Amino acid sequence: MATKTQTMSEILNPGAISAVDPDFPQAPIDWNRSIAEEAARHDGIELTADHWRTLQALQDYFARHARPNVRELHDALDEAFHAQGGLKYLYGLFPGGPVAQGCRFAGLTAPSGALDKSFGSVQ
Repeated sequence: MATKTQTMSEILNPGAISAVDPDFPQAPIDWNRSIAEEAARHDGIELTADHWRTLQALQDYFARHARPNVRELHDALDEAFHAQGGLKYLYGLFPGGPVAQGCRFAGLTAPSGALDKSFGSVQ
């Protein structure tokens, strides 16, 4: 009898249901939309299409970079949302910071330096 080949996620998380959200293929294994919605609700934020797009961008960036750099991540987000106003727009969506608060909503650990409130400010 042939055995089923297991993915790394199945090996590391035996018994976990591997239902990948097609809109969030790079999401952490233990993350789902309701986790993001609950975190946002706790922060008094209602998630819009651009919030979800930011979470997708963060998860995709983390999937491609073993050691995420906060400066490069800020630049990538600024570029992705350039038409809407870049980081200024994203800080309106995520008052706690598009990287720090966005990572928390996306089920990711924010990179070092993302939690510095003076990062990118004129303080």
